[in-house]
Amino acid sequence: MSEENSITMNNSVPFPPPSVQSAPVLEFSVGDPARINRRLWWALPILTIAWIGLIAILAASLTPLKLWELAPGSAEQVSNRLTFEKSTLSKVMRYPAKTPVLFVTAFGSKLSALDAFAGALDNDVDIQSFKERYGTSTPSEQQRLGYQSMTTAKQIAEYVAYTRLGLDASFVYGDIIVEELVCLNNPGPLSGCKQLQLGDTITSFDGEPTTTLLELSPLMAGHAPGDIVSLTVKPAGTPDGSSIEVAKRIQLIADPDTPTRAIIGFIPADTRTVQLPFEVGIDTDRIGGPSAGLAFTLALLDELTPGDLMGGVKVAATGTIGEDESVGAIGALAQKAVAVKAAGAKVFLVPKGQSEDELAAARRVVGSSVRIEPVANLTEALAILESLGGSGISNATIDL
Repeated sequence: MSEENSITMNNSVPFPPPSVQSAPVLEFSVGDPARINRRLWWALPILTIAWIGLIAILAASLTPLKLWELAPGSAEQVSNRLTFEKSTLSKVMRYPAKTPVLFVTAFGSKLSALDAFAGALDNDVDIQSFKERYGTSTPSEQQRLGYQSMTTAKQIAEYVAYTRLGLDASFVYGDIIVEELVCLNNPGPLSGCKQLQLGDTITSFDGEPTTTLLELSPLMAGHAPGDIVSLTVKPAGTPDGSSIEVAKRIQLIADPDTPTRAIIGFIPADTRTVQLPFEVGIDTDRIGGPSAGLAFTLALLDELTPGDLMGGVKVAATGTIGEDESVGAIGALAQKAVAVKAAGAKVFLVPKGQSEDELAAARRVVGSSVRIEPVANLTEALAILESLGGSGISNATIDL
């Protein structure tokens, strides 16, 4: 016996070959032509419908509509977007956030027919018409104003945070830029809403230079509704450094809130800048709008003071911030609440000025997983954070 076969027992008996009867029999038969035809009769329409459906979906995805979405965006840490230069760190101590506050965004892109159909089925998405989305402005104008208002929000957040910490910060007023037009019923041909465009810059009033609102306001004091004045305007879109200006005759209208007061008929953009003892960079990428003001302010206070301002609780915040520390209302609160819940935040600070319907909708979205706290100003926001176990801002160490 060879070594290879040594594992075989000497008394083993080989199994008999399988019998013919036990072998499986495979039968092949040619189908009935009529039966095959019946199957094809059903298959061809189904295949045709499937192709038509696929083509329809493809066409819908490529067909743009004049509709826009208002959809949940994201909730991101502000601290990841802060940068402290060496020159800044030579003047101030930085305390990296232990529990970073989140700022919240909403999406508002243009929709295809397929997107609009999907959005109509999603309770968290609002479909908006052009007028609902842009009003009397254009997409490019609103985008420009959105970026500008975000820049202003960062500036005001720095101003509020620094003044809270006892630092010297002040505003410098900028150009008078038309951000929104005010139209009364049946405006005349010389009405401001007919003569002015969004983005126009007003440079003089009745021949008097008006580089900022500080110069314009006194010149308006002696006029009444119905008076016709002369404005010099740099048209929207004029390149920087250009001397192109246009003369406009404008009939003043009554202020809707104070009928005896004359107004030109526009709301100016907030073009103020802030003089600060040091700069902290806030990267907002391609995000527009002023609604992150409160979150930026809280993040700066957290970074410039020891301890944990959020008390170890994941907090999101939304709302504009005014130089008087007031927190202003914002749009898309329900959509932002969806993003906050998805990010795992436990507390959501929102403006107290939101309507009851908006607050109720946001609470429905988050359920019991997120505590929504309306605040009217920075003091109220800080009080809530301290109630969560936050460290407060009384121990700042500024070396200036």
